[in-house]
Amino acid sequence: MSDKFVVGYDGSVSARRALEFAVERAKAQGGCIVLAHVLEWSPYSFLTPKELEERHKRRREEMTRAEEQINSSVAEELKSAGVPVEVVIRYGSIADLLGKIAAEVGAVQIFVGREGQSALEARIFGSVAGALVQTSPVPCTIVP
Repeated sequence: MSDKFVVGYDGSVSARRALEFAVERAKAQGGCIVLAHVLEWSPYSFLTPKELEERHKRRREEMTRAEEQINSSVAEELKSAGVPVEVVIRYGSIADLLGKIAAEVGAVQIFVGREGQSALEARIFGSVAGALVQTSPVPCTIVP
């Protein structure tokens, strides 16, 4: 069985560098890339049933758009380059879910970029990379 490498991918320049670094490792070891895209989701809000229904509808639409975009561009690019790829899209806490995804798929390593699309939020609330290295079930590589 080939090694699986989870890559936290949000479309940022830093995430792209992490993906390229992981692809080099996967090719060298005959491994597979698990492209993980996590849409931030907070369950802590007080909504009416109608607002909650609308929120879930938007959530499904966002997930569909993300899956179509990643599958039609990044995943196709990797497949064309001969790299086996799986795509996983979830809603929730990014650091928590990257660790859970790695455990679920039996990954041996997680790759993330140092800064994602929410660099300002990371400076205020803490970075995904920082949280991930503290909680990950497998080794993490943070790519600058």
